[in-house]
Amino acid sequence: MTSTKKAARVPRSYLFVPASRPERIGKAIAAGADAVIVDLEDAVAPDAKATARDGLTAPWQPLQAQADAAGVALLLRVNGADTAYFADDLDFCAMQHVQAIVLPKADAVSLAALRKTLPDIPCHALLESAAGFADLHEVARAPGVTRLLFGSIDLMFDLDVADDDLPLHAFRSALVMHSRAAGLPAPVDGVCTAIGDAQALAADTARGRRFGFGAKLVIHPNQIEGVHAGLAPSAEELAWATRVVEQAAASNGAAIAVDGKMVDRPVLDRAQRIVAAAETARMR
Repeated sequence: MTSTKKAARVPRSYLFVPASRPERIGKAIAAGADAVIVDLEDAVAPDAKATARDGLTAPWQPLQAQADAAGVALLLRVNGADTAYFADDLDFCAMQHVQAIVLPKADAVSLAALRKTLPDIPCHALLESAAGFADLHEVARAPGVTRLLFGSIDLMFDLDVADDDLPLHAFRSALVMHSRAAGLPAPVDGVCTAIGDAQALAADTARGRRFGFGAKLVIHPNQIEGVHAGLAPSAEELAWATRVVEQAAASNGAAIAVDGKMVDRPVLDRAQRIVAAAETARMR
């Protein structure tokens, strides 16, 4: 099967689909998310992993072609490096020319294990353990790591905390800071488990955006639209940013004030990013 691949874009939404349900993957690609994660880890029972992986062999290339044509990133979440399934998962990736993977429980040790077998495959590193965050500086700068993902639920379990808000704020800021310092796109926030609760999703997405996240993991297609809306600049933000950009362009380099506040280079840069983000959202 041949396809025309659309230009790559930085995803705002990553939709999970079980690897054991290959008939759903095509539907997931067409659901409107910017990226689809085919999940061999949490979504597949231990005694079904080999069957699920084998069931992807025939459809993987046609599904990749479908994703390429739609401009949707297609990723495979493999099992952890400390499991008996890891080696077979990586063999599958090599044979099927998987374009990108999600590495669960990412830390320095698991990345080294991945690179030993697949040195060149692009990797989204899923940070969801204390060990991973202890290695965050190294993980963010590791060769082939293209984005950091926040596994908030697993991290809560690892840290033995029951609240996904304040106790995890330091980890959210750390992901944003290390992504920026390593030259990576803004990180991907964890899932909102309240399927069907638009208000909970909106609050969850808004919190992530305030912290500096640029995307979100989603577990149901009905969450995609809310995530995209929540990550887009608000009408008020866009109006402010447009005023700043337009007045700066008309000033011929002179200092300006907008809404009674001085506009310096960082303020102008932020306004330009907001205008660019709004334009990108309109083009999708």
